[in-house]
Amino acid sequence: MHQRVNILGTQVSSISSSDLLADFKVAIQNKKLIQVAITPVNSILAAHKNPQVQNAYNTAHYVLCDGMPVKWASTFLNTPIVERITGLDLLPNLIAFAANESFTLFLLGASPGVGEKLKEVILQQYPNCKIVGIYVPPFMPVFDAAENKKMVDAVNTATPDIVLISLTAPKQDLWITQNKAQLHPALYVGIGGAFEVMAGLAKRAPKWMHGAGLEWLYRLIQEPKRMYRRYLIEAPLFIPLILRQKFSRK
Repeated sequence: MHQRVNILGTQVSSISSSDLLADFKVAIQNKKLIQVAITPVNSILAAHKNPQVQNAYNTAHYVLCDGMPVKWASTFLNTPIVERITGLDLLPNLIAFAANESFTLFLLGASPGVGEKLKEVILQQYPNCKIVGIYVPPFMPVFDAAENKKMVDAVNTATPDIVLISLTAPKQDLWITQNKAQLHPALYVGIGGAFEVMAGLAKRAPKWMHGAGLEWLYRLIQEPKRMYRRYLIEAPLFIPLILRQKFSRK
């Protein structure tokens, strides 16, 4: 069992990338269903406001620290998280891992055409990688029963080892939580917008911005209409809430 750190009620995993992949290998070999969530600030704030979202994270097997503010908060709370593991970093690592271990992949979600483009990019890098299915559900705030069944059936028919899910957070994490009982045992990873980046359809911030915690600014400049609420209205609430968490302990 790995350590977890309480960030506003969400139990965030404190684990290194190497230990994480070693755990994944054992789980896949033992045919276990494992849920992996990736939590930047906006996901933790969503969980803080919504018990259903917080339950999805706190019942997931791994809740990864995506975002320097989350890592900084853990240090400020005197419970430092070992490593920041973003979806953008985890996706290529998982692809390499799957290719090296001969584990099969299923791509679920993103916009039409993204999965096919990502498959093309993956096979250029790893010709032996086995992608056993791609399914793109229509955009719906909440999937109806008929569409949900199609998604579950698509995954279960393919029987993959790893299911990569790009439905945005926390929607992707709620979907896994709500369908665990029906899904084929596999590693289920809510990977967010990393499909588009690895497929070459969206750009990632320069490396110097990663360590400085400025990737949010790059994304805001790239997509101001979509990101302004997340970064300029919701994210500033994180600091006073972390201060309250720290000083309410004393």
